Amino acid sequence: MTIGATRSVVPARPAFSRRGAALAAGFLAAALLLRVTTARLSANLLPAALRDFLTLSISVVVESLPFVILGILFSALVQVWLPPGLLLRLLPRRGVLRRASVSGLGVVMPVCECGNVPLARGFVLGGMGVPETITFLLAAPLLNPVTIVTTYQAFGWGNDILVGRILGGFLIANVVGWIFSRHAAPTELLTPAFNESCRTHGGHDDEPRWVRSVDVFSRETTAVLPALFIGSAVAGAIQVGVPRSVLVAIGANPLWSVLVLMLLAFVVAICSNVDAFFALALGSSFMPGAIVAFLVFGAMVDVKMVALLRTTFTTRAVLDLTVLVMLSTLVLGLGVNLVA
Repeated sequence: MTIGATRSVVPARPAFSRRGAALAAGFLAAALLLRVTTARLSANLLPAALRDFLTLSISVVVESLPFVILGILFSALVQVWLPPGLLLRLLPRRGVLRRASVSGLGVVMPVCECGNVPLARGFVLGGMGVPETITFLLAAPLLNPVTIVTTYQAFGWGNDILVGRILGGFLIANVVGWIFSRHAAPTELLTPAFNESCRTHGGHDDEPRWVRSVDVFSRETTAVLPALFIGSAVAGAIQVGVPRSVLVAIGANPLWSVLVLMLLAFVVAICSNVDAFFALALGSSFMPGAIVAFLVFGAMVDVKMVALLRTTFTTRAVLDLTVLVMLSTLVLGLGVNLVA
């Protein structure tokens, strides 16, 4: 991808987006209003389903928001503070080695899957190819040192769950990245709006870096936070509408157990840094392959991530990505069940 070659100077614009500030102010105002108006109300005044929906949705936001902010800060670092082209020059030129190296970036950037989206947007704006960026998005949450440590604490070396998660996730990320590298025009995988951002990126290099950093932070916050809120609400609604007991009740079969836990991972949308402890509670009821599938699939794609990915990729690209990861994870889960 030759984003850098197509850069152009754009007309002057405000130092930072007012929409981002308005969005943050609106969210804080809504939270304060809700807190003030409900402070003296009994929780029982709300229907149980609504309470569950609010609790589940807000918990996903609270769990994800720090990592999203961290990812946006990393994105600003990549876009503004790193010398142009430095990261690309350090990566191998050959596709296989390049994707493998990009996978390893998760080791030095301990951000969960939510925070990786703004960081990946920064990579694309900095000139990284779309297939390599997809490989990073899929691999980084699993090679994140925090994820590795928490998975080890939950499962140790037992039943090959830790090994299956790391190696399986690495292989899936690289295979899916290779498949997308065969696309005739990878930039068509991006939304028109983000493609336009790629073309105009870099037109304000004469401004101070701190001003550009604030602009990047504001722009990425405006793009990502609404998707996070919508995805969290959808995750909360699905969990209220589909009792978890139904999913667990049909999880004894080697095939169905993998499918059920993949579906559960997609629905509950737990951060990859802490999902191992959630999966630990399922370890006595489900086969090891199902646990690995839960830990791999949920870290790559869930209902919240689909909303976040749509800020950058077209609907068709997100659908293809989801299907490829789902099929690959299914094969991984069944394989672990055969050997574990």
